[in-house]
Amino acid sequence: MDLAIKGRTALILGAGGGIGSAVAVALAREGCRIALADISQEALERTVGQINGLGVQHHTLCWDLADHVGIEARIAAVEANLGPIDILFNNTGGPPPTPAAGQDPALWRKQFEAMVMSVITITDRVLPGMRQRRWGRIITSTSSGVVAPLPNLAISNALRLSLVGWSKTLAREVAREAVTVNVVVPGRIATARTRSLDAARAQREGRSVEAVADESAAGIPMGRYGEPGEYADAVAFLASERASYITGSVLRVDGGLIASV
Repeated sequence: MDLAIKGRTALILGAGGGIGSAVAVALAREGCRIALADISQEALERTVGQINGLGVQHHTLCWDLADHVGIEARIAAVEANLGPIDILFNNTGGPPPTPAAGQDPALWRKQFEAMVMSVITITDRVLPGMRQRRWGRIITSTSSGVVAPLPNLAISNALRLSLVGWSKTLAREVAREAVTVNVVVPGRIATARTRSLDAARAQREGRSVEAVADESAAGIPMGRYGEPGEYADAVAFLASERASYITGSVLRVDGGLIASV
């Protein structure tokens, strides 16, 4: 299937991590120009290594998403190098595992700035151009915790759920201008973040990481963790011309993990 996005410019946040890197590769394969943003230059270079040879232009940004001051300059640099942003993949790092009660308000504020306000502010910067051109794709990666809250991930559950409400509201506001706004919910995808959460649970429970991972996989109907590329393929479809009538949706890529309707 031709996704009809060759020549579009995509900004991928968190492009050095498992999910973000896979999305960057998937969109590069479709012929998109790729702007890669991540807090780690080393991680960015690893992703660049994967898209080199695909024949697309790219631009890297070493970017701490909690730094809102630099948003304008960084996006202006993308526009100068690659052109106006047509596709935005919002993807932030996750907070530390914590229970809901008794957390320092400063931690909540720090994570809100990094996980929520960064996404909203960056989207607000690129959205006017999308509306003017009457074409745009805004895709926000969250967590299965927005559907079924995950134990000991209270901050993630709460803040990512706020992005779902924001996304659903925004989708209705811009639909008539051919800008789609969707949320993608990963289940247990085999990334460094998932491995770190398995390791934290193993330490809390006095078990091996392998035992925790095996137990988690056994609870997934497909019997395994998903691969980042499988998640990225779903994102690429939502970013495509073929998905022009899909907006305000929450797409689960979880191997059937979430049992609710």
